[in-house]
Amino acid sequence: MLMPCVLLAMSLGFCLYSYIGYPAILKLLSLFRRSSRPADQPKAWPLISITIPVHNEAGVIAGTLERILELDYPAERCQILVVSDASTDGTDDTVSRFVTRGVELLRLSQRMGKTAAENAARAHLRGDIIVNTDASVRIHPQALKPLVAALADPTVGVASGRDVSVARIETEVNLGELAYVDYEMWVRDLETRLCGIVGASGCLYAIRAELHRQFLREGLSRDFAAALIAREQGYRAVSVNQAVCFVPRTSSLGREYRRKVRTMVRGVQTLYYKRHLLNPARYGLFAWMLFSHKLCRWLVPWALAVALGSLALLSIGTPWARVALGLMAGAGALAACSWLWPAGRTVPQLFALPAYAMAGMVAALHAWVGALAGDQMLMWEPTRRPASPSAAATEHHG
Repeated sequence: MLMPCVLLAMSLGFCLYSYIGYPAILKLLSLFRRSSRPADQPKAWPLISITIPVHNEAGVIAGTLERILELDYPAERCQILVVSDASTDGTDDTVSRFVTRGVELLRLSQRMGKTAAENAARAHLRGDIIVNTDASVRIHPQALKPLVAALADPTVGVASGRDVSVARIETEVNLGELAYVDYEMWVRDLETRLCGIVGASGCLYAIRAELHRQFLREGLSRDFAAALIAREQGYRAVSVNQAVCFVPRTSSLGREYRRKVRTMVRGVQTLYYKRHLLNPARYGLFAWMLFSHKLCRWLVPWALAVALGSLALLSIGTPWARVALGLMAGAGALAACSWLWPAGRTVPQLFALPAYAMAGMVAALHAWVGALAGDQMLMWEPTRRPASPSAAATEHHG
């Protein structure tokens, strides 16, 4: 029984390191770093290009554009470009109504996927800084200037916004998603204090134009790759707490599962494409952070599978292992109840919490299979979120 005990200890230790040990070490190391003060506002605001890639977002695009036009940034220094990935639901017609207010539309004649659409848009961008965002989120009115100001630091190549998970008052709060988003933002803050984040938020980030213009193969994740490209070119990527972006929670666990699979498949393939950045002899601290934050987390489900198998072996003659195995089976049963809950009815938090965690673990396993099989996830299907609530209409956020 020695080997199952060793495997159990190693797998659980790996999981604890990935989610607790890594940020604890970041916190410890940050104590020896002098905290940087917030970036000063530039004397003259640079020309920026805000890009919004969309596919069939007719239900939300008008509200998104209205809010972007109201952002606190000089209008004459801001290009707004909507990149329609062959939308067929009237999205393009809606965007066309904003042309007189300075919004530009680039329509692709056939679906190419998100990264391919972003590649096609590069020749149409005039800004010195490119701000990338999504149609389904709401940027805080005062978020843009702090985001752009962060790039006044010559060592910074990418500035990422702070995601805040929000829900409408009438909806049940998914504490799992809320807790995960808050945790992720906390880790990024620790990384920023040390030497920089290893991946930007796809909901809102800004990047120097010369970095954004680099071609990225279809099927890879540009927001993840942005931080990696910046590091290759000698820049840092940072998280900007003042650049708040409100992200509505998905209303369906199934949709969240599909989003996680798509995100992880693209993330794994992006990391493989940029795998030389995992070399600590060349990239030092950044290589360790990239390994710990990304690769270790993506490997946690496999470690849990090893732990489960070890417990099963130990349960043959060990009472405590049978108890632990029963607790894990109970958590799985609660997760299954959430998946089977009737559509249109709020899932109780007793079910929702383990279901969110279980969905993430299974999605990671699914994503590894897809990534290793060469699934490119080219055909982008945006996550359909509820219309982004206003600040006044939210009751729970991180």
